[in-house]
Amino acid sequence: MKGRRKRNGIVLWSSLFRCTLLVVVSFIFFTTLLFSSFHEHHPSLPFRWKTPPTISHATITIRETVMLPDQALIFLNYPPSFRFHAKHDLLCLYFSADSTRRLTQPPIQLHLARLGEQIVRCALPPRGNSVSLIIKSDGVLPTKDSSTHKWTPLVYEALFDRDNTTIVFVKGLNLRPQRLIEPSRFHCIYGWDFTNPKFFLKSDVISGAQEIIRCRTPKSILAGHDQAQAQAQAQAYAQSIKVTIQVGNREIFPSIARPGLRPQYYRRMKKEHEICICTMLRNQARFLREWVIYHAKIGVQRWFIYDNNSDDDIENVISLLQSIGYNISQHLWPWVKTQEAGFAHCALQARASCNWVGFIDVDEFFNIKTQGGLSRVIWHHAKPGHNVGEIRTLCFSFGPSGLREVPREGVAVGYTCRLRASERHKSIVRPEALNQSLINVVHHFHLSAPFVAVDVGTSTMVINHYKYQVWKVFKEKFYRRVATYVADWQEKQNVGSKDRAPGLGTKAVEPADWANRFCEVKDYSLKNWVLRNFLDRRTRLLPWQPEFEHHLRKRRRRNDKSPLDIQPFF
Repeated sequence: MKGRRKRNGIVLWSSLFRCTLLVVVSFIFFTTLLFSSFHEHHPSLPFRWKTPPTISHATITIRETVMLPDQALIFLNYPPSFRFHAKHDLLCLYFSADSTRRLTQPPIQLHLARLGEQIVRCALPPRGNSVSLIIKSDGVLPTKDSSTHKWTPLVYEALFDRDNTTIVFVKGLNLRPQRLIEPSRFHCIYGWDFTNPKFFLKSDVISGAQEIIRCRTPKSILAGHDQAQAQAQAQAYAQSIKVTIQVGNREIFPSIARPGLRPQYYRRMKKEHEICICTMLRNQARFLREWVIYHAKIGVQRWFIYDNNSDDDIENVISLLQSIGYNISQHLWPWVKTQEAGFAHCALQARASCNWVGFIDVDEFFNIKTQGGLSRVIWHHAKPGHNVGEIRTLCFSFGPSGLREVPREGVAVGYTCRLRASERHKSIVRPEALNQSLINVVHHFHLSAPFVAVDVGTSTMVINHYKYQVWKVFKEKFYRRVATYVADWQEKQNVGSKDRAPGLGTKAVEPADWANRFCEVKDYSLKNWVLRNFLDRRTRLLPWQPEFEHHLRKRRRRNDKSPLDIQPFF
């Protein structure tokens, strides 16, 4: 009996030993297999990224500041657990190193940018002063580890494209319009510290023109971003990588451009929207409702609003339109005189969901002369197999039409007198058809082969451009124009060009006959169409008029129905 217990004990210990040995061997085998599989998909590279320095404690920090010609942009980083501050929580602080005197004033506006980032717009500091921020509840934000950049030269935006390239937006190249660069003259550089060659990586430039450089994204960047997408904790690491350009082997441009995480692209059988619109605006919120509601009626399904530093409460107007069913997104684009670059950025953003994208301003309206709406016009001019990538529409400029005050019925009904001759065209494009350089000038793009552009006849569709409105509206154009290659109104450059008001000059002084200028042809076509399709028969109001919402509320209260529920005018 005693011997049996001993043998039983030996059996138990030996079994335990064998099991343990099996577990260890299995662990080594599967670990080896796992790592060999990983290296099979992600080969080791001679270049190794140095992890950027981390902040020892969670706090809001000023990442960098950009001094635009008319204001300062301050970029704030927020830890994940912090709430974003409102405008009333902050003050812009102005100070100099050799003085104890400090000035403060409220910020112009606040904007949310990427995850964990907020942009604060402040007035420019007095000469010799620096700018920072005060959080009223916490005190002054330090600027020790932040950098301040002049507007030019500067790499200001970047994004990864789906062909494993990086699109880099640059101010200060001073390239001529519609001219391609020689790619070998430039390099793209990725890293955190561009002053130390040990910690950045160069890549080749594929194409470039105007303000846009396209470069080949290094494999180590792509692998790092793919891993970051799978690991939430790597997100801050991935977004901290900057990209800039180098001219020859000499000048490296300063940069604030972080491409962010590489987007995942899914090839859909059918895109979500047939027709979208991109526009860039500044302080035109009062015209936005009419423009959106009208274009929804003729077939537009999606709007991309690139906001060039508005301070006229545009956020509330867009929120209202979104709440009643219009698919609108607002994108802050604070960069001065970069309309062409902004349109290229928008074309890339819209490509995944839009078959066609129109590029027009908020004072421009597609005026369709035939039945079927905008989709019918596109179908007729871009039938399958014809390789049509751009549809061009001529513009006709309308004048004040005898008015001295802003028409309450809106621009399409109020302004009915125009110039006889047409102006240059505006375009509706297929995003996939664009040339890889993304060249575009005055609302039209260059196409890649085999795509072609076609013109729409004026008997089918034109654009009503309400260019010369009543003086109190028109004079705002003297502040600044958004196009890169179009001179501002106050500059004496190209005074006689078509980009200016004929005979006006460079000063914002109202001519005595302004109300009756630019009136060569009476044109009621769009006015009559709008009144037939939008006018409320009871109130004689149009849906974008301020009184329309008030009357609709009263009507619903009388009928004891639910609260206001304005439906989109599709």
